Amino acid sequence: MQIYFSPEFMKDDAQVLNIVTDSNKPVGYMAFLMEEDKKMMYVYGQLQEEGVYEDFKDLVKPYLQGLKKLKPELEVYSYLSVGGKKVELEEEDESKKEK
Repeated sequence: MQIYFSPEFMKDDAQVLNIVTDSNKPVGYMAFLMEEDKKMMYVYGQLQEEGVYEDFKDLVKPYLQGLKKLKPELEVYSYLSVGGKKVELEEEDESKKEK
């Protein structure tokens, strides 16, 4: 099953994205909150369908990496889950990539 982001609310420091199937059925959400004064970004997301675990990871990972590139000074705190199971996103150390 293909899943996509469907923006619900967007501001400079916050976003809420519905996650929908190719038939426009809502299956979850993601929310981003950026607190630039405290240099933090919070990312929360939940999907109800366990069968889209890998699709969810493949959708979220590049999006989150893009946000990090826009705001590299922010520390990211996140909790993402699919069917109650925590989603682990492998992170590459940016300092290793630059060397």
